[in-house]
Amino acid sequence: MWLSKENGFAEINKLSKSRTPFLFITSFDDEKIFAQALDDLDDNIFYKLEDWRNYPVEQRTQDFTFSTFPINFSTYKKAMDEVLEEIRSGNTYLLNLTFRTPIESSLSLKEIFSYARAKFKLYFKDEFVCFSPERFIEIEDNTISTYPMKGTIDASLPHAKETILKDEKEKAEHVMIVDLMRNDLGIVANNIQVEKFRYVEKIKAGEKELLQVSSKITGKLSEDWGKCLGTILSQLLPAGSISGTPKKSTVNIIKNVEDFDRGFYTGVFGIFDGKSLRSSVMIRFIEQEGDTLYYKSGGGITIDSDVHSEYEELLDKIYLPF
Repeated sequence: MWLSKENGFAEINKLSKSRTPFLFITSFDDEKIFAQALDDLDDNIFYKLEDWRNYPVEQRTQDFTFSTFPINFSTYKKAMDEVLEEIRSGNTYLLNLTFRTPIESSLSLKEIFSYARAKFKLYFKDEFVCFSPERFIEIEDNTISTYPMKGTIDASLPHAKETILKDEKEKAEHVMIVDLMRNDLGIVANNIQVEKFRYVEKIKAGEKELLQVSSKITGKLSEDWGKCLGTILSQLLPAGSISGTPKKSTVNIIKNVEDFDRGFYTGVFGIFDGKSLRSSVMIRFIEQEGDTLYYKSGGGITIDSDVHSEYEELLDKIYLPF
């Protein structure tokens, strides 16, 4: 089922070259890749990418329980202190630090998927589910677009939009990711442009609403991009918004600092419909490991980060968007 990095990207190239509609899923480190034609897709895999979906819409009709058991503040602070030391040493400038949180719910993963309100959703065989607000790349005609998302604030706070846009730490973090993604797109495309910079969107976060800051970056691909979609993806992954910059050294630090294997969390899933591509970064992610459910979440760390604010952001991102 899972393909190796080399075989996985080769299979994506094969499917896209033949213009076969397919679903792909990549782990954070690209060491596991799933690629399957939509006509052959297993009946316990469901997806939604905006208005592309393969399941009927369901309305939640039952009450449910949802409890979280996050790491304590001192554990988070210890990891963040390690990241800050790496930043001071010049090994990274921005690192997305994440943790897994044990959760309990009366809902199954499939029910969570069905009821969740999100632009991008994936349910995979009762192994994991994600309900992500973040696009990765889109390709329409010969235009490739990416939408890095960096900056989160509770929408109920007074003047929340003005606060998040004026926050110098948040702006610096966002600028770094936009710069990284511009450079990444420049590897595979020409005429790179930042079409929209730091626009704000509202998302549902359980009983809360959050404001998230994104940008839109575009570039022009060659006419034959469909023959090498796997190669294009291999050059862009992992997504900059959930790794950091510079990417290679930052990913190595993540593996040393984080106390769990990300697996498919912060990987990417997408659909190629034979002509165009939509994909999403797999954040807002719940995974079944044995008898325990884990919710994986985190945020970007820079030299100006405040440990209390970052810890609260990690907690704010543990929710069901019903």
